[in-house]
Amino acid sequence: MPGFAVAASAGTGTEALRLAGVERIDLVLLDMNLPDLHGLDVCRSIRAAGRRVDVIAVTSARELDLVRAAVSLGVVQYVLKPFVFASLRDRLVRYAEYRAEVMRSDHASGQDEVDRLMAAARTPSADRLPKGMSRPSLESVIGALRVAGQPLSAAEVAERVGMSRVSARRYLEHLSDRGLAGRNTRYGRTGRPEIEYDWRS
Repeated sequence: MPGFAVAASAGTGTEALRLAGVERIDLVLLDMNLPDLHGLDVCRSIRAAGRRVDVIAVTSARELDLVRAAVSLGVVQYVLKPFVFASLRDRLVRYAEYRAEVMRSDHASGQDEVDRLMAAARTPSADRLPKGMSRPSLESVIGALRVAGQPLSAAEVAERVGMSRVSARRYLEHLSDRGLAGRNTRYGRTGRPEIEYDWRS
């Protein structure tokens, strides 16, 4: 993504801590379930070493006690797996905006600015779904497209996920608008041509 560069990658918590000590790192994308250490232990060690690196948790762990502990250790965002890339992208964009703001000055002008900065770091507004749409239904539609191996019409998606054709089309158009699904016209059948959608990996 523009504005970001990968400084290093690690497959274990031990390796992550070693790299955090030798590399100049501003942001860590951290899984909670590592082979050797828990992600929270990695966070604690980073803080104990006096490192001011920011952390975005990227994990399937849904326990609220874990979320609360992550917040207390300064995790700026918590992204649940599975997710689409657009969701992570939006969060990184918000994080970049937050970083740009805090690097601009050493002092906040007042409470309003502090509140705005805190919201910028934690609230990916672009990730909110339009009214009437739900995250589980969106993920079901995404799953149908991903496993299909071929373009599907709204009616075909609706049949696979168990929702109305109108609802399926709304979700598919949302994915198309965000660049996550391709949209083409299907010809060659009786009646009007159909719109078909395919997943863009």
